[in-house]
Amino acid sequence: MPNHKSCKKRMQLAEEARVINHSVRSSIRTGLKAVRSAKTKEEALAAMPGLYSLLDKAAKSHRAGFSANRAANYKSKVSKIVNGFDAAK
Repeated sequence: MPNHKSCKKRMQLAEEARVINHSVRSSIRTGLKAVRSAKTKEEALAAMPGLYSLLDKAAKSHRAGFSANRAANYKSKVSKIVNGFDAAK
């Protein structure tokens, strides 16, 4: 246990950040799962804006370790998945 007041505060803030980061990562994974498990291209296209929004918000605030480049990489993956529906038919 920390002895200094500032160390106690840092522990509290770190725990709050951990919980928020976990939530952000979880919601992004859920959105990605919705796109991947879509049966049709229309379903995937419907899930894309929500996922893109989550990625942009995470990148803007650097939550859960998401930089702008990492968010762009995720968006690229999602685009490839959605565009793959045309090639599958």
